[in-house]
Amino acid sequence: MSTNRVAVACPSCSPGDETVHELLHESGHATVRCTECDHVHRTDLPSDPTVERRVIASQEGDSIEATAEFDPDGQLAAGDEFLVETDEAILSAAVTSLELLDGERAEAAPVAEVRTVWTRVVGNVAVDLTLHPKDGRHDSTYSTEVRVPGDELFTVGQVQEYGDAEFTVEGIVLRDDVERYGQRKLDYAGDQAPAKEIKRVYGRDESKVSNAWSGW
Repeated sequence: MSTNRVAVACPSCSPGDETVHELLHESGHATVRCTECDHVHRTDLPSDPTVERRVIASQEGDSIEATAEFDPDGQLAAGDEFLVETDEAILSAAVTSLELLDGERAEAAPVAEVRTVWTRVVGNVAVDLTLHPKDGRHDSTYSTEVRVPGDELFTVGQVQEYGDAEFTVEGIVLRDDVERYGQRKLDYAGDQAPAKEIKRVYGRDESKVSNAWSGW
């Protein structure tokens, strides 16, 4: 059926059954013409069908169970992003793996074969930092974290500042399921990655007052 034809009931010739109608105007209540009797009338268009799937969204060690609707003819794959509505908030999540109807795990599959979509929250994330003082003394290296939007870019060679943390990015380690430039460790000037893909950032502390403490 072409995109300018829809199946709806006709109040003139088939009020109880659907017939093929020509779509004349789609805005608001659609205006259609019955191809059986030429009757023109207004109607609500049928919505696109969806299927509901269980979703597990992980964030910093905690997991939230919810559901989401998908195109029954669609595909899902690791890295795909979509919104998950929970009782507390609407979260942006990225697929990490798929549990299939037979219990097997996969990185990609048709929606029709998926039982559970495993994801991680990527809207706002915590990025782990390992920083050393400007003088290069690694015995005073310390670890901390910053919370940033998932799309926030970290760039090797660039000075970045978040609250009390000011540092020059010297290296980036990506998450186990992510690669950029064909590798998981980035250390060339200009290499960059969004926070949602990062496992840890290594850098030189540029803050006026160091928070360093020994032992790391």
